[in-house]
Amino acid sequence: MDTGQEGNKTKTKNNLSDITSSKDKALPSSSNPVAPAPSPAKPVTSTSTPAKKEPEPPAFEKELVTQLTSQFGDRIKVAFIRPLRMKIEVDPSDLVEIATLIRDTLCFDHAESVAGTDYPKTNQIEVTYHLGSYTKDNLTAHILSLATRTSRDDARLPTLINVYKSVEYHERETFEMLGVYFEGHPRNERFLLPEDWADIPPLRKEFRIKGR
Repeated sequence: MDTGQEGNKTKTKNNLSDITSSKDKALPSSSNPVAPAPSPAKPVTSTSTPAKKEPEPPAFEKELVTQLTSQFGDRIKVAFIRPLRMKIEVDPSDLVEIATLIRDTLCFDHAESVAGTDYPKTNQIEVTYHLGSYTKDNLTAHILSLATRTSRDDARLPTLINVYKSVEYHERETFEMLGVYFEGHPRNERFLLPEDWADIPPLRKEFRIKGR
């Protein structure tokens, strides 16, 4: 046999032995490879947001409402007290008495507007009087909302026309648009809708515009 070929075979055999030996050294001594250690679990963070804290009501507005609650107690429910804005809720039977005290004691001397809101789910209509003051400089920017509710089935409330003359047309509009009859008001009659209007009051939630 050619000595050159024998030399090549010997070199090849030696190279294969070296590769096998290096692989054996790289493998761990145990037949089962060691599994990597598990990574530590991440802490579970709560996704719920903390309850929103209501800001402290402004002192001046709070004092105005306190004057009412100190006299009428739980006959007055405070809806909110905010800068320049307050809202209280009363029963219809207390409406005239509390409105009179607001006018005479707190000096909210006129009604800027009257608004009505229909709540079919609770079968109620809310009427809100937005009261302001012309006579007190420190009240001219303030609005005191006086709200009450009546049943949708027999929507009747006492009028405040003898306390605030400015409610005359606002109460008429509420009568026309929501069907709230104001007992003692001299003109529970429409002045915006056509005289032959025969449908339900258009601001009640079940009213639908024809063709839509």
